[in-house]
Amino acid sequence: QVQLVESGGGLVQAGDSLRLSCAASGRTFSDYAVGWFRQPPGKEREFVAAISWSGGNTYHADSVKGRFTISRDNANNTVSLQMNSLRPLDTAVYYCAAYGGGSRWWNRYFDLDEYAYWGQGTQVTVSS
Repeated sequence: QVQLVESGGGLVQAGDSLRLSCAASGRTFSDYAVGWFRQPPGKEREFVAAISWSGGNTYHADSVKGRFTISRDNANNTVSLQMNSLRPLDTAVYYCAAYGGGSRWWNRYFDLDEYAYWGQGTQVTVSS
């Protein structure tokens, strides 16, 4: 198993930047593909970004493309989400999640049901 802890959330103004981190412990981190998801107030959890086991492939939701960047450091067991040009609609609880299965992920990286391990979430609030 792997345990995940998110950090870096906070209250910022529109146009500001934040960097979220997801620290992993337990099994070898490179055994997992990782995704970031978010849950806006009163809405369902949605896909934000995902990164492959080695970090060589990344995917971003259209709503954040060009503003957010996912990256990982397997040596330090962390995955980061750099968020620039934040908007009030980005307000949400942000979660990182780990996928420990096989090649199915390449077609389902956006599906939260594919991820078995989740952190507790970190709140991001963007004021206008």
